[in-house]
Amino acid sequence: MTRTLVDPAAPGRARRLHPAWLVAAVAFVALVGAAGFRATPSVLLHPLHAEFRWPLATISAAVSVNLLLYGLTAPFAAALMDRFGVRRVVTVALLLVAAGSGLTVFMTASWQLILCWGVLVGLGTGSMALAFVATVTGRWFVHRRGLVTGVLTAGGAAGQLVFLPLVAVLVREHGWRSAALVVAGAALAVVPLVVWLLREHPADLGLPAYGAAEVVPPAPAAGGAAARAVGALTAAARTRPFWLLAGGFAICGATTNGLVGTHFVPAAHDHGMPQTTAAGLLALVGLFDIVGTIASGWLTDRVDSRLLLGAYYALRGGSLLVLPGLFAASAEPSMLVFIVFYGLDWVATVPPTVALCREYFGASGAVVFGWVFAAHQVGAAVAATGAGLVRDRLGDYALAWYVAGALSIGAAVLSLLLRRRGVPSPVAVPVPAGPARRAWSYRG
Repeated sequence: MTRTLVDPAAPGRARRLHPAWLVAAVAFVALVGAAGFRATPSVLLHPLHAEFRWPLATISAAVSVNLLLYGLTAPFAAALMDRFGVRRVVTVALLLVAAGSGLTVFMTASWQLILCWGVLVGLGTGSMALAFVATVTGRWFVHRRGLVTGVLTAGGAAGQLVFLPLVAVLVREHGWRSAALVVAGAALAVVPLVVWLLREHPADLGLPAYGAAEVVPPAPAAGGAAARAVGALTAAARTRPFWLLAGGFAICGATTNGLVGTHFVPAAHDHGMPQTTAAGLLALVGLFDIVGTIASGWLTDRVDSRLLLGAYYALRGGSLLVLPGLFAASAEPSMLVFIVFYGLDWVATVPPTVALCREYFGASGAVVFGWVFAAHQVGAAVAATGAGLVRDRLGDYALAWYVAGALSIGAAVLSLLLRRRGVPSPVAVPVPAGPARRAWSYRG
């Protein structure tokens, strides 16, 4: 691989904004556009049940298929981005989200819901899952990588914040079909921006990654995307850290997307709270998640990621154990405290998990994180269906919350069992400075 030193004397180099920030901004907008669907299921469970008389477990099964494919697509998407380019993969992903959401307005049977919500939207959102974040930050950033990971991860929460109250109002005023069409339109609106502005690699512009000292051309993709994804899994699965990370992240998915993201609104509605009020509370989770995830990214650059994960999971477990006693017909102060606390913790686990995948698995870190994220979504899928079954059989969600709290505490234990690597992988190759060969990097 050829490495090119960047000339520090090049005029204007140090003063202009590094293109990595533009790429990060476009990726953030794309994640927000795709996140519209993440706001939809919790608000549409009861309207679909009322119109079609499908059991909540059946509707939750469609959400589970979505969550499962959302996770299982991620490692293959990361490999496809290496082979065919981020721009192409993200464009196709947004089109799939738009098609899956838009076609629901024509459905008449539950299998069509599974096809649209589960398969099409699952494949689309999975192609833009957190492996996309790991790919962008891995290519474009060395300095402030953890912080940018946190900001991009918060893009999904920002999408929920933007769409959830809107979706709830649209469902109340105009029916669930209008909400589905708005989500489809939002995904389509982002496509031109991605095609126009999303760059593949800093070396394509003759620049180093942000904070790096050298222009490093991208390595050619070896083999097919599927072979690379499976090969990364095969190698990682022989290691103890992979299973500890995957186990903890599976519980993370079960306790966020699968349980709270899907069932918080109907659970609050069971206690007499209007759907719009419950949706507003869930949107607040998204708001505080932005703060929590960015802060977590900042901390990941400074604090041992193992300790961060242990603290995040333990605090989440405690909050879920007290949640059943907080539901009421109105948003009481105790529930607002839970919303703020849970929002700060929602996906704060992502930056340290991405960092640990890079630490343990090096250049394959993004693809391995895709598999760890697949475990996250398997956990989410199990929780989405399991909580629906608990509600159908027992008449309330209390057992689901207690089990989730206990599992979160178990995830904290798994995280603390991770050990430091004996020789940490360097994130950049130092370049000796001198009159003939001086290194340069963007820092502002």
